[in-house]
Amino acid sequence: MAVTDEAIEKIKGMIVSGTLRPGDRLPKESELAADLGLSRNSLREAVRALSLIRILDVRQGDGTYVTSLDPQLLLEALSFVVDFHRDDTVLEFLAVRRILEPAATAMAASRIGEQQLHALTSQLDALGAAPSVEELVACDLEFHRGIVQSSGNSVLCSLLDGLSGPTTRARIWRGLTQEDAVSRTLHEHRAILSALRDRDAEAARSWATVHIASVEQWLRSTL
Repeated sequence: MAVTDEAIEKIKGMIVSGTLRPGDRLPKESELAADLGLSRNSLREAVRALSLIRILDVRQGDGTYVTSLDPQLLLEALSFVVDFHRDDTVLEFLAVRRILEPAATAMAASRIGEQQLHALTSQLDALGAAPSVEELVACDLEFHRGIVQSSGNSVLCSLLDGLSGPTTRARIWRGLTQEDAVSRTLHEHRAILSALRDRDAEAARSWATVHIASVEQWLRSTL
């Protein structure tokens, strides 16, 4: 194992075991290196790597701290990696969304509050009957984010937030080239919202599946 990897594993072990907890400040570099049997250089490289993936927070002039380890913070690294996707993997991202997002939508059916339902309704009403493709796609992202947040699962929310980016261009492309894409999307949004309002988890799941699968099916037919 490379010395930097070894240093990363040892710091990870301290966090997993509870020796270091969220918000804790790490011991001084010289002390920590001695305690872990590492060189200060390999420790420094490990700290730099762990700060990039939001495990550690290096504060100049103050020290190094364990972050909150909140799922949304940690999954920022996923969003960074996802940005390097190739066009030919968009279908794979859509397939993952088709697995996860209907489940999150079903979960939201029993948990979504009246205030959030009203906000989603107002969002759709504000679009009108003939929005531009760009307006519709922007609304689509916010619409699904609001629903997934209502599922009450922060990990699922962060995962789907990170996965939605690569499919944005495909949705715009579809909106510009498929004749009824805008009206179909609006209809599907209304159907999902209606199922949520009725607290019908299975209907919400089904409409969310149809909604994502329609984009996936269109893209598969055009590639």
